[in-house]
Amino acid sequence: MILIVESGSTKTAWRLIKDPASAYESFSSAGINPYYQTTEEITTAQQSVLSGFKELPIQAIYYYGTGVTGEAQCEVIAAAFRPYFPSNCSLEIQNDLIAAARSLCGKEAGIACILGTGSNSGFWDGGRISVQIPPLGFWLGDEGSGGHLGKSLLLSYLHGQMPVEVRAVFEKRFGVLDRLTVLDKAYKQAFPNRWFASFSKFLFDHRRDAYCYGLIEQSFEAFISLYLKRYTEAPVVHFTGSVAFYYSDILKKILKKHGLNVGHISEGPMAGLCLYHKGEFWP
Repeated sequence: MILIVESGSTKTAWRLIKDPASAYESFSSAGINPYYQTTEEITTAQQSVLSGFKELPIQAIYYYGTGVTGEAQCEVIAAAFRPYFPSNCSLEIQNDLIAAARSLCGKEAGIACILGTGSNSGFWDGGRISVQIPPLGFWLGDEGSGGHLGKSLLLSYLHGQMPVEVRAVFEKRFGVLDRLTVLDKAYKQAFPNRWFASFSKFLFDHRRDAYCYGLIEQSFEAFISLYLKRYTEAPVVHFTGSVAFYYSDILKKILKKHGLNVGHISEGPMAGLCLYHKGEFWP
């Protein structure tokens, strides 16, 4: 019996696989990010899900998540998980880019990309990320992501650059937002990336408007120029994440313009991870 956990800043997906022939058991919970959360905070937030595994003979856990940037973050996750699983249960903790690569590329080489609340990319040689153009996170980067799209929209609103007709629709939906409210959400509240990313839904709903389309296009163009164009290897480019999935028509159009070969585009990596680990655990 194995457990696969895939977590973003917004949501965590849990998949329990008893054996290759059985149907999967799926759960979902709040997002986990060990870069921002302590072990205690994760344990409290995930208590109801974790406690359900205590009596199960789970042999291996494969955890993938955002915010796993080093050994310190791995230990935050491990300390939260260990009390709920058998002592002989193995625990592998990897970042979300490894999840994307294993899910999208499997054993083949390719560029794996994440466009969700945040963004990331790397060249997968079939077994590891051998080249990565490092992302700069929400404040300095995350181009192409929901956070970047939402931030671009709010900046255009606060700077008075948003067309009058778009502004009227925006304020009908969200109310009038003043500078201090946005600054409070940005600098004082937890998970500002989630809050900003929530505004990307407005851009999606109004993507046929020329102004909104332009903001989407600029964000994707920035991701391509700052990251994808810098990989010297030029195999197929794959994507996972809600932004990549729902904006796939626009994304494909822009990638084609740049001569990039598009492979898989999935809403999330879980389905591919299940296939990958079933083949590894039960060859």
